[in-house]
Amino acid sequence: MPPPLFGRKEKDDMGEVIDEEIDEVVDAESPIEEISQTLTRSYEPEALVQNAQFVIKTSMDIRRGENVLIVCDPTTSEIGQALHQAATERTDRVLLIVMPKGRHHGEEPPTPVANLMRQQQVVIAPTKYSLTHTRAIRNAIREGARVATLPGITIPMFIEGGMKADYSLIKKRITETASYCRRRRTVMVKSKSGTDLEFEVNWKDWNLDDNGICNRPRMITNLPAGKIFTMPKEGSMNGKIVIDGSWDANLLETPIELIIEDGLVVDVLGGQIAASIRQEFGEIASKISNKKEKELVWTVAEFGFGMNPEAKLIGNVLEDEKQLGTCYFSIGDNSNLGGTANVGIHVSGVLLSPSVWLEDNQILENGLFLLEN
Repeated sequence: MPPPLFGRKEKDDMGEVIDEEIDEVVDAESPIEEISQTLTRSYEPEALVQNAQFVIKTSMDIRRGENVLIVCDPTTSEIGQALHQAATERTDRVLLIVMPKGRHHGEEPPTPVANLMRQQQVVIAPTKYSLTHTRAIRNAIREGARVATLPGITIPMFIEGGMKADYSLIKKRITETASYCRRRRTVMVKSKSGTDLEFEVNWKDWNLDDNGICNRPRMITNLPAGKIFTMPKEGSMNGKIVIDGSWDANLLETPIELIIEDGLVVDVLGGQIAASIRQEFGEIASKISNKKEKELVWTVAEFGFGMNPEAKLIGNVLEDEKQLGTCYFSIGDNSNLGGTANVGIHVSGVLLSPSVWLEDNQILENGLFLLEN
């Protein structure tokens, strides 16, 4: 017989339920006592507190009595603690979980954490690797949670750069750009570094909500925020993508070339990082028995362009893909966007100075955003 989902439960002397498996997840690598002792490092603690309060009060608009779950790992424990402290000023129903660090973007969190997510009204996830494209997040949203993920967030990123943007202006810019997305089904991307491809989109599926404000049920955002994105129509993309800005957590000295046929990456060129990409995605594919599903690991899952003028190219895709004047492509899982590639990995690369057309409307010209008033 398999073990119970949440392990053995009993009551302590105060009558509170003890959940051993959850305790194991929480204490796996960094006890809460240790976290609180790390909040005195070489940065201004006021900045950490101020931005945590922005997330809680402005971005998520947490209200009295709401259930809030903050999920972090040992690499983001200080940020998790700051968010926990800020959230307790709004509601006394706040839980902070420190789970073991994942192995790659899109990996499912431990089952006890996933189950807790489904019971919350607000989930905030500052973690090393992205939980955005996981069943756990999808299920939490389906149950009515609003979610902010901060994959790869660091303290410098949390207190400066894209997090310092005026999100009301970003929301205005995204709203004004939305009209250019309507009824246009073909996207073309070119760059001087060699990108040249076309693909189709469902124009109704452009996501225009990544503006840093996540205050209603079933909403999800990244922080720092500021991008417009969608899922390329499966099987429609052909050409070449040259990623010359960053890939995941790497600033690129050598560009990465992705050769695309019918929506799938069929070759990756570009030195050592290209070799590591082939290995990483190959290892995921090797765990899939169905041949057709193996191929879906290489799906071009997402396309978007940045709308945040304060975001910088720093070698962290969380911020890089939000930089105004860039665009990005993601490879792997597209199931959160309505696709069929449910493959458990989702990694993005950023293009510098691209030119982007939505049919007859040019959005970017060599990295210059053309739709400013």
